[in-house]
Amino acid sequence: MKIQSELILPIVPTQHRSKKLIKTKLFPSIKKGGVRRDKTIEVLVVPSTGGYKNQKNVAITIDPDLICTILRKGYSNVLVTEIKTMSCLIKLAERHPDLVFSGVKYFDFDEGQIWLNDFLDQHKISYIGSNHAALNNEHDKVTAKKLVCRSGVATADYFTTDPGQKLQSGAREIPYPVFIKPVKGGDSIGVDALSIAFNKQDMDAKIKQIFDTYQSPSLVEKYLSGREYSVGILEDEKTKVLTAMPIEIITGKNKDGHRILDFDVKKTDQERVKKVLDENLHGQLSEMGKSVFKILGGKSFGRIDIKLCGENIPHFMEANLMPGLSKGYFFRSCALNLGIGYEQMILLIAGNRLTD
Repeated sequence: MKIQSELILPIVPTQHRSKKLIKTKLFPSIKKGGVRRDKTIEVLVVPSTGGYKNQKNVAITIDPDLICTILRKGYSNVLVTEIKTMSCLIKLAERHPDLVFSGVKYFDFDEGQIWLNDFLDQHKISYIGSNHAALNNEHDKVTAKKLVCRSGVATADYFTTDPGQKLQSGAREIPYPVFIKPVKGGDSIGVDALSIAFNKQDMDAKIKQIFDTYQSPSLVEKYLSGREYSVGILEDEKTKVLTAMPIEIITGKNKDGHRILDFDVKKTDQERVKKVLDENLHGQLSEMGKSVFKILGGKSFGRIDIKLCGENIPHFMEANLMPGLSKGYFFRSCALNLGIGYEQMILLIAGNRLTD
């Protein structure tokens, strides 16, 4: 099956982007004029017990049949593999595909817990997404903030605490209002209207709510009152070039007059996104996104969340190095910045990991 050249865009470094998108070139992994027959891709899934959304070991929920159909437009040897046991994983290593396309983080086998990307690294098999160490860096929001702070990237002042715990030295220097969320977790879980606290009583109540509901310490940050952005990142494995794709996320005001990208807003798609047209701001967001991606050890693709303070200075918020591949922020960052559709995004992610 032929791939139409006008549908696929090359990865272009941010500093070399032109205002008009170039739609005449194919990205390097697809041969002009047909599919590749020299590459094998396995779309890896695990048995679904109660739905993938309820499985903690699955970071990216994918439709394997859809992904397989898309990849077959660029590669002839594409199959879906279900991993049920350690034996299935060993057989995968013996087949040694050129690429594993999967959103699975780890397996709980009888032999113990096995992280997929650790196993694939051990057997020198390419995969989409970041390695285990990088995923650990972004999953713990405090670890991520410490790493970017040490590298000189701006992020809001913060401290961590549990209910009734004596505040750390320097914590009282953070003025109200503050923003409170769980130390770990994504998708704005634990974030709601009570996350903004204007006094100690409200702060303590939210810290207790997070502990009681999620058994998690709280991350308490200086509240950033400016606009909110997400920067999609794509890495070309062969050239190591990073492409940054910023979008602005706009939420409506809640009953208290605050714009909070909380769990319910995301779940019900109440927010909207738009392209960043200001060239100076686009550049600032792009450079911060790429810097944080590198600092955390990101590979392949990811998303970096950034917010402006009251003086319109970008501050790192958090990262997602295994962002969803449905029609969420990462896809919309690709669509708005590169002018590509869903199929082209999937082919691009796969193609960027095949180096020859």
